[in-house]
Amino acid sequence: MRPSHIPLLLLFIFIAPLLGIWLSGESILPYLHYPPRSTQTTPEKVSWILLAGGVIFLGLCSTPFLMRLLTFPRTSITGCKKNPFPAWGWIAITSLIIFWIIAWSRITWLDSFQLHTFTPLWLSYILLVNACTAMQTGRCLLLSKPNYFLFLFPVSAGFWWVFEYLNRFVHNWYYLPVNEFEVLPYFLFGSLCFSTVLPAIYGTYELLATFPIINEPFKAWRMVNVKPGKGLGWTFLVIATLGLVGIGIWPSRMYWLIWISPLLLLLGIQTLQERTSLLGKLQEGDWRPVITPALAGLICGFFWELWNSQSLAHWEYTIPYLQAFHIFEMPILGYAGYIPFGIECFLVIEIFLPPETRQERHQ
Repeated sequence: MRPSHIPLLLLFIFIAPLLGIWLSGESILPYLHYPPRSTQTTPEKVSWILLAGGVIFLGLCSTPFLMRLLTFPRTSITGCKKNPFPAWGWIAITSLIIFWIIAWSRITWLDSFQLHTFTPLWLSYILLVNACTAMQTGRCLLLSKPNYFLFLFPVSAGFWWVFEYLNRFVHNWYYLPVNEFEVLPYFLFGSLCFSTVLPAIYGTYELLATFPIINEPFKAWRMVNVKPGKGLGWTFLVIATLGLVGIGIWPSRMYWLIWISPLLLLLGIQTLQERTSLLGKLQEGDWRPVITPALAGLICGFFWELWNSQSLAHWEYTIPYLQAFHIFEMPILGYAGYIPFGIECFLVIEIFLPPETRQERHQ
């Protein structure tokens, strides 16, 4: 997929849910209001059948991957030579601890600053994972491609605004305390926070990629007998579009598709346009482009929820039918959304990767 395909992707995502709203007989105007009005809804009553089914489904899906990790012969795995931990990594650790304390404390004279700790916390995390990668391999995105590293921040802001838009239809999360912003301050404040998402995911991905114990078992594993082609690409696009229309018609039932449909759109366009695609790697038996980004998504998801849980400015969830067994603010099954989200982040990042870096990733 190329950057020139981004407008087509955004057009699909913008129009499809509005079409669902129109088909359901509602007015689309409230969904076009900016800034959006903060909405807290009461979730549908917990369905213990759906909850149990979700746990069983995730357990069945994850078992083959866990078994592969546990049974892969460790003698065939070689480690990498470590380098000294960089001095700026210690700065990152120090700043992370400081901002963590500030975010979770309730010192009165720090109230105004505590509303803005999200970004410095995640900048510290991003620097820390890059420092750990540099220790492992002697290189990291921050050092080897600083211009691209900085470019990821505005791309990340635009990327997460897409999910903020989709959340207007399903109301799965809302922010507290409720602040009524003017248009420009809302955009700038939100963009600053959202700009850390992709750098955090990619930094975590790069660090995980340095551990052979995680990656070697999936370098040559089960080959997926699916031949990428235009037919499959259009199938992905149609399913994704129907899913996005569905969240406009049945938001309490189809809300989970806000994580799946963008992934299918990315895969559909990638399959139509590129020889080297995620499905192509799976066809060769290389599962690393799935496993490592998914783990990066889960790890970042854990820290997003951890630091959010006691922060003054935070978000909360209303997940229909599954609002039970919380880990921090997130219902436990909600963490499953970080798996496709991590892969989506990786696919978006790859769109803008320099050609030589992209080639390295596919080796």
